Amino acid sequence: MRTGLIIMVCAVALAGCSVFGGGQTNREPVDTPSADEIVDDIRFGDRGRPRGTIWDLFREREDQGRLGAVNKYIWNASLETLDFLPVQSIDPFTGVIVTGFGTPPGGGRAYRATIFVSDPALDARSLNVALMTRSGPASASTVRAIEDAILTRARQLRRQDSRL
Repeated sequence: MRTGLIIMVCAVALAGCSVFGGGQTNREPVDTPSADEIVDDIRFGDRGRPRGTIWDLFREREDQGRLGAVNKYIWNASLETLDFLPVQSIDPFTGVIVTGFGTPPGGGRAYRATIFVSDPALDARSLNVALMTRSGPASASTVRAIEDAILTRARQLRRQDSRL
């Protein structure tokens, strides 16, 4: 009886320890992966789940007109239209083309251009052209004519691309 009493006192004492804060009552929840993640980990291992399938080749891509973060048709049309200007620097990810001074065929005035393609849409708002002459900024009508020529060429390139 004495040993039974001692065991019962020890059991009550141990059970009471958690009541006074001795136990771990503020545990964080355990973050366990879902069953799909566990199965994928077993199936694919370190390679991870494939990003696409063979059937993705036959689906239409959403980003057909993009090169980096700019419209590839406006980008290529800018380079083709202003091919008489020497390119100093280009960055297709920010959409900036900087050229040096050059004279257009049949013209007598030298121009320098900075082109900024700001959006992936084939839209006039996506194109900003700054045109300079050796004596200062070019006229607004000249800048507008260059922008129109670039946008017209971009539409032609897109039309050619869609026929393929």
